[in-house]
Amino acid sequence: MTQPRGSAAKSAALSAALSGAVDLSALKARAEAARKQPAPPAGGPAPSGDGPPPSGEAVIDVTEATFQAEVVERSLHQLVVVDLWAEWCGPCKQLSPVLERMAAESGGAWVVAKVDVDANPRIAQLFGAQSIPTIVAIAGGQPVDAFSGALPEPEIRKWINSLLDALRDKLPGIRDAEGAGGPVEEPEDPRFTEAEEAFERGDFAAAQAAYERILDVEPANELAKNALAQVRFTARAEKADPDARAKADADPSDLTAQLDAADLEIAENQVEAGFKRLIDVVRRTAGEDRNKVREHLVALFDLFDPADERVMKARRDLASALF
Repeated sequence: MTQPRGSAAKSAALSAALSGAVDLSALKARAEAARKQPAPPAGGPAPSGDGPPPSGEAVIDVTEATFQAEVVERSLHQLVVVDLWAEWCGPCKQLSPVLERMAAESGGAWVVAKVDVDANPRIAQLFGAQSIPTIVAIAGGQPVDAFSGALPEPEIRKWINSLLDALRDKLPGIRDAEGAGGPVEEPEDPRFTEAEEAFERGDFAAAQAAYERILDVEPANELAKNALAQVRFTARAEKADPDARAKADADPSDLTAQLDAADLEIAENQVEAGFKRLIDVVRRTAGEDRNKVREHLVALFDLFDPADERVMKARRDLASALF
C-alpha cells in the first residue's frame, strides 16, 4: 500500500530546500568540461563527458562511487529521478515499483536511480533527506523538484508529466524517447482510469465509488483495495481541522480533535507520532469511545505495508493498551 502523501506545503518546502542547499555544480562542471573535449581520432576511445549513453535501462542502482556518472552526468541527457530507499522501509517497497514501472513505460525519457541510504549514507546527507522514501528529480546536473513520502500513483504521474513538459526542450533524451514512440503500453483499465481521474480532480466520493465497483466484481483486487484505503484517508485528512493538534494537546478528552490530529500527523509522515497519539487515547478511554479510536487506528494501519516496523510496533502497543 502507498503511504499517505505528505502535505503540499511540506513537499514544496522540501523542493525549495533542495534547490537551494544541494550543490552539484562542481560535478556538473566536470561533466560539461568532458563534453567539450575534441572528438577522438578514428579508432580512439570516445570521451565520457556525455555520461552514460541511454542504455534502455529504466532502473539503475547507484552508489557513492557511481553517483557522478549515473546521476549527474546522465541528467545532462535524461531526467533522472533519485529514489532514496532502504530495505526496512515499508512505504519504499510500495512506491519504488510504481516509479520503476512508469520509468519503463517512458521509453528512455527518464530513469530511476535507486540509492540504498543504509549503504550510501553520504548521498542521503547530500540531499538533506529527513525521511524515506524521498524522491528527487535531477536535470542538467541539479535537483529541480522533490517530494517525501509515498504519493498515490495519479499524483506521481502528474508530477512526472509536469517535469517532462518543463524539461522537454532542455534534455534531448526526452525528445528522443518521444520521437521513437517508446514501448507499446498495455491498454489502461478504464475502471481504474475513471477512479484515478476522479481522485486527481479532488472528487473523492466518485473515486471511492469507482474503486468500490471494482471490488464488487473482484473482491480480491489488492490494487483497488489499497487505492480505496488511500482515497478514504485522503478525503478525511483534507477535511481535518488544521488546528486539531493544538486543540488535542490542550484538551486530551476532545476525541474528535485527537482523531483529526492523528490524521494530520500521518499525512505529514509523522507516522510514529500519529500512532502513539491514538494508542495513548485508547489507554485512557473505555466503551464506545475506546472502540471508535481503535477502529480509526486499525484503518490507519491498512495504509501501510503490514511488515512496516512502525505498524508492527504500534500493533503490539495497541494490544498492550487494550489488554
